[in-house]
Amino acid sequence: MHDLTRLAHELDRDTRCCRAIIETPKGCRSKFDYDRDSRCFLLKSVLPEGMSFPLDFGFIPSTLGGDGDPLDVMVMTDEPSPVGALLKVRLVGVIEAEEYEHGRAERNDRLLAVASETQVYAKIETPDDLPDGFIQQLTDFWINKDRLEGKDFKSLGVRDPATAVELIRRAGKAAKRAA
Repeated sequence: MHDLTRLAHELDRDTRCCRAIIETPKGCRSKFDYDRDSRCFLLKSVLPEGMSFPLDFGFIPSTLGGDGDPLDVMVMTDEPSPVGALLKVRLVGVIEAEEYEHGRAERNDRLLAVASETQVYAKIETPDDLPDGFIQQLTDFWINKDRLEGKDFKSLGVRDPATAVELIRRAGKAAKRAA
């Protein structure tokens, strides 16, 4: 199997579309991470009963974020996608964030996207189009998940789709330099 982290992200700046790999489906308690060495998805942790991922969660291939991993993405889909699914997504924004662990801060933004093939989320273009409280609920999920792992999650703000596109562009260049 090909190393999925090196798959082209195929960012189209005009349509704000790119590719995403899903690691953990919406509604799942099990957190999976893509393991580059085995080229398989490894069970990393299990959330406590009553807690699950609010959206499909994964990464943008051929990017390198501030935490040394591909950029994280949360994807709104009509139904949960399977682990390992390749989706074409449209960027709608980003929750800019830092994670603190062992006294060290690390940038760890969460891109927001909708699946290109959607009926339910087709009209979502920016974070402002989301229901009241939606972003706060996503942020609360990450705060609580990180607390369980001994980390602190701090939201730095919510930005527009253009910021998300720029993050992928810069993270794509960083991935090329690191290769």
